[in-house]
Amino acid sequence: MQATLALEDGRIFAGEGYGAPGEALGEVVFNTSLTGYQEIATDPSYAGQIVVLTNPQIGNYGTNQADNEAAKPYIEGLIVREFSPVSSNWRSEQVTDEYMERYSVPVLAEIDTRALVRHLRTHGVMRGVISTSESDPEKLIAKARSIRKMDGTDLARVVSTKSSYSFAAEDELAQSNDSLLSTGFIQKEDARERLHVVAYDFGIKRNILRMLTREGCSVTVVPAETRAEEVLALKPDGVFLSNGPGDPEPVDYAVKAIQEMMGRTPIFGICLGHQLTGLALGGKTYKLKFGHHGGNHPVKNMTNGKVEITAHNHNFAVDPDSINANDVELTHVDLNDNTLEGLRHKTLPLFSVQYHPEAAPGPHDSNYLFHDFRRLMEEWKG
Repeated sequence: MQATLALEDGRIFAGEGYGAPGEALGEVVFNTSLTGYQEIATDPSYAGQIVVLTNPQIGNYGTNQADNEAAKPYIEGLIVREFSPVSSNWRSEQVTDEYMERYSVPVLAEIDTRALVRHLRTHGVMRGVISTSESDPEKLIAKARSIRKMDGTDLARVVSTKSSYSFAAEDELAQSNDSLLSTGFIQKEDARERLHVVAYDFGIKRNILRMLTREGCSVTVVPAETRAEEVLALKPDGVFLSNGPGDPEPVDYAVKAIQEMMGRTPIFGICLGHQLTGLALGGKTYKLKFGHHGGNHPVKNMTNGKVEITAHNHNFAVDPDSINANDVELTHVDLNDNTLEGLRHKTLPLFSVQYHPEAAPGPHDSNYLFHDFRRLMEEWKG
């Protein structure tokens, strides 16, 4: 089927439609990862966005349930250069075209994705529409301009779990035919004391939960709007603040909760959790021109001088000049554009990073952050 992309500035791209017929509306961003299209599609941090993948061939290794980062894809739509109609991998359970159709995700292919990415890089990310049912450019452009902007939009409460639950690594293993156990991502036996972590779900990825479990933690996941006193009543050894979509500033309920928990329990934040931590410390956030989306970003650890190859997925960042240097140490910096990528409080048990250590493009460059969280909880408890 034919499909068309219309951007709010009037740029039109016409190509072939795959996945689900219909329309997808959202902010158009690009991701430079070479692999991991299923993990990208199921990352709740992409809610409200149409994703352009720069790798020219997508879908060639199919899909499987073990690689899902959530129960379903959260991207609004997908744009690729070439979409493979077949899958060539022993782990594949469903071809990608059928997978996207099953979850109602429209896919646009056979367009010049290099031209589209250069356009977004030059002019910044913008709202857009993918449609297989409408080809009139003016109507599609008008529809793109009517989409709500990401700035000022709280999507964390939209994607968050509606009720608390306990994460069991063994259940994950059963669903994935023990593949995670065989790769070492989950260990059934751990001689260390089990520490209880309460994880805020602002759009949490499953591999974060697996990594916490690997550190000998039992994890209780709570909704985004859970109050601080409710979390502290669960007697956690530490609190984790997850990744998530949208603008951090409207998530003021989480900022308030973090402020009330600071100094009362160890806190570790990733991605949106990092941005919310920055706001809780009195800092400010701002929207990046085209964001960071990919698995090849160099980040320098300012505490030891080492450079990590990291995975990113964020449109907003914490303004380093807004952070009180007397109280907070800036620990990580992106070497591409000097974006703040990590911070640690000098006296309170609290730290956070903007990038995704659980995504492991290094592949193990950033595992120490989960070790640090475990050690911080042990020291606090001791």
